Amino acid sequence: MIFAVHGAGAGTFATRIPAIAEHLRLSPAALGLALVMPSVGALSTIPLTGRLIHRIGLRAATRLLIGVVSAMLALPALAPSLPVLCVVMVALGAAAGTSDVAMNAEGSALEQRMNKSIMSSLHGMWSLGGFAAGGIGALAARLDVGAPQHLAAMAALLLVVGQLAGAWLPPDAVPGDAVPGDAVPAGVEAGGGAEAVVEGPRFGLPSGIVLVIGLVAFCAVFAEAAGADWAAVYMRDMLGSGHATAAATYGVFAACMAVTRLAGDRVVRRFGATPTVRWGAAVGALGGVLIVARPGTAATIVGFGLLGLGIAVVVPLAFAAAGRVGAAGGAAGTGNAIAGVATIAYGSGLAAPGAIGGIADLTSLAWSFVLITVLVAVTVAAAGVLRSGSGGRGGDTPSPEPSEPFEALR
Repeated sequence: MIFAVHGAGAGTFATRIPAIAEHLRLSPAALGLALVMPSVGALSTIPLTGRLIHRIGLRAATRLLIGVVSAMLALPALAPSLPVLCVVMVALGAAAGTSDVAMNAEGSALEQRMNKSIMSSLHGMWSLGGFAAGGIGALAARLDVGAPQHLAAMAALLLVVGQLAGAWLPPDAVPGDAVPGDAVPAGVEAGGGAEAVVEGPRFGLPSGIVLVIGLVAFCAVFAEAAGADWAAVYMRDMLGSGHATAAATYGVFAACMAVTRLAGDRVVRRFGATPTVRWGAAVGALGGVLIVARPGTAATIVGFGLLGLGIAVVVPLAFAAAGRVGAAGGAAGTGNAIAGVATIAYGSGLAAPGAIGGIADLTSLAWSFVLITVLVAVTVAAAGVLRSGSGGRGGDTPSPEPSEPFEALR
């Protein structure tokens, strides 16, 4: 539920971006500037999250930060000008980024204590939260509910749900609670425990194969940011759709992301990581072609759905590949490799809104989505890098029978 609350906050905001832009009369470039600000806030404060977790504990930090990001959801629609909106977006991004780190750290600690693979399902719940919020946003727009009233109501609801869910989190683990090194779930480094999650890896500049894997993640995050932030705006500006249809388009995009993430582990176990990413990215590129071609409202919405379906599993599999590359160096090596990919992925989230807005301001949003389609097509060609260090569970080699931790998810 905490992951769903976080996703619902992102989805709620995404559905009202056109209304906020219309209220402040923002050009595509100005809107792109505002949408860059959350990444600025997140990248500026994420390194401080570990210190907060160390000071107040993982459970308390998760509850506090999910509460802060929920409450702050009400603020963007109240901004009276672009400068104020940018300040609000920096603060909202800081809250979203730090809460994202805390809840993922909590999920990782729980995964080790339960000896079950749960992270994929948690991220699927994030997407489901975004999808549900997209539906609510579409309904609110159709009923002509103002963005300030809609965001305030959702902020209150998510604040309550997040705190109720947070009350059910177990007490923080102590070092002795970690599972034995020979019984850790797939993809989790032995001896991690809650303490290792709190400390986290040191960030370094990625190089070699990690850099290439990071570039694959860059392409996927760029496309995901485009779908989340610009789907509704694209439908309104390029096809003349109403606010309800524009908001529903984001909902379709989020729904396809959610379904694919929830089914992703089973598909990877059946076919392997590289074919899954390659065929998925091909489907995503086809969606991009439909978006750019604009054959009609319904077909364009289908295009956004295919885009979401195609890129959904790329980033999780990129992190898995990086972890396998760094595994030879133990926990520190795995952490450094994943941190390198994460650095590039966050950089993509920072670059995407401004790049899309800038291209749209100079030409049109259609040309922005030409770039996105090209990046997704690059993922098709580069998918082979995700087999690096593969083998066994989560690798590129399909397994005929699911392993026991995954069996528990049935």
